Amino acid sequence: MDLTPEQKEQGKSNFQNVSQDLSRRGFLKGLSAGAGVAAITPAVYFGYKSMEGNPVRAALIGCGDEGGILVGAHNPEYLKFTAICDIRPYNRDRIMEGDPKVPLRPGFKKLYGPESKDIKIFTDYKKVLEDKSIEAVVIATPLCNHARIAIDAMKAGKHVLCEKLMAWNVSQCKEMIKVSKETQKILSIGHQRHYSMLYSHAFEVLKSGVIGDVKHIRALWHRNNSWPFVADAAPRFPIAKEYPAPKYRDGWYPPIYQIDHDELKEQSKMFGFKSVEELVRWRLYNETGGGLMAELGSHQLDACSIFLGKVHPLSVSGVGGKIFYGPDRNDRDSDDSVFVTFEFPGPNHPRGMNKGSDKDDIVVVTYSSLNTNGFEQYGECVMGSRGTMIVEAEQSVMLYNEKDPSKKSTDPKSTSISVSTTPGNKPVLEASSTWGPGGAPSAVGGGAPAASGAGTPVSRGYKEEMEDFAYKIRVWDKSSKSEADMPRCHGRVAMADAIIALTSNIAMKKKQRIDFNESWFDPLSAE
Repeated sequence: MDLTPEQKEQGKSNFQNVSQDLSRRGFLKGLSAGAGVAAITPAVYFGYKSMEGNPVRAALIGCGDEGGILVGAHNPEYLKFTAICDIRPYNRDRIMEGDPKVPLRPGFKKLYGPESKDIKIFTDYKKVLEDKSIEAVVIATPLCNHARIAIDAMKAGKHVLCEKLMAWNVSQCKEMIKVSKETQKILSIGHQRHYSMLYSHAFEVLKSGVIGDVKHIRALWHRNNSWPFVADAAPRFPIAKEYPAPKYRDGWYPPIYQIDHDELKEQSKMFGFKSVEELVRWRLYNETGGGLMAELGSHQLDACSIFLGKVHPLSVSGVGGKIFYGPDRNDRDSDDSVFVTFEFPGPNHPRGMNKGSDKDDIVVVTYSSLNTNGFEQYGECVMGSRGTMIVEAEQSVMLYNEKDPSKKSTDPKSTSISVSTTPGNKPVLEASSTWGPGGAPSAVGGGAPAASGAGTPVSRGYKEEMEDFAYKIRVWDKSSKSEADMPRCHGRVAMADAIIALTSNIAMKKKQRIDFNESWFDPLSAE
């Protein structure tokens, strides 16, 4: 992304100013007209309230990397974990002690203090489901186990929040939705961008039309895992010598600790894994994971769908491959690089947000994921005929206008913008002042609307996702128990994300374009 630090700050300031202008003029329907954008709290925006001292008693099933993130983000006033379950002793230890290398995984001992000793510890999730005191389960296991555990949990009377991807295949997704309806239990899936205030505000601005006709969105998630692996100087547990050691610093290819080998070498097959290595490094294998599109791409395509009005894609094509890793080099089944292109319906397409009649109203969305370059990290760039919006690493939004050839102006990347209205009362971007090649003034405010304070990271949505899940449980029995009463990313929404990711994998494998049939997204469809 060819932007100087000053230009990035200008873009953040532009987004803040335009958001406030649109709100004041009444164009942001989800926000109070005349109020500053930051005045809307997540609870108000997403429609949940205080738990009034009655948190939901929950169990965490799966205490690995993502489980640790969920624990670090949860609010005990809404969701109180009273039990954990994992078959790996290393994970059970880390979820309690925390990960000193990753502040986002602080562990229960730090979060709960002396109360952490009251947390029940299980190795068999079925024993968790027998505990009548547990109201809900949060599932963060390997992908291949999502459906089985979620279905068993709902049949046992528990509400379910399951990490993305929803399931390993679409049939499992449909079965999860069916069981949720039959048991009348909440099924929520952890695509947390549905609860990101940052993305919600970005969508509100896009929906206002200020950046014009959107024809292209570029999404990416790039990482550089090609650096040599360096073992911890003083690891908490010794590394097992029975398995290939990591050659590179790759989170999908972690070291396997002796404590896991000793306890699971005879039991891994009982849990559906061919070996301890497949259990620990499950993301590498096609039978246990879903590759880059499931783990990373599903987030980005979910965001693009939200930006376009929660529509489904029309087609996908792409290429992918194992072009870096190989024998003796963190080998795997899954692709290490993917490049896919989607056609999405624009707002006036028959399958678009406005259900129009223009079949040529198409938005091209490209997505790439690499393991050998992290220069741009991850985010989305939405390109309109009158402006460009960039969402960077779930932490900031930048907005720039297109250069108007009829007006004297300089580089839009260094131009301050605001909102004016046309005679038809439509909002448009207006270059209000230009700062030239030197960039924006030093006092530019760089925070996105959802920021909670200077230097404070913007919430990625995990906390709000779990708060709403808990609140929905508390009011569930007083509701109609319909899809409308579910959390924002309920089964049908999440199944669409799974279909997009899994179909992309097929398109890359077969090296062909695949057209999406709208009936595929119907949970009751046999297709």
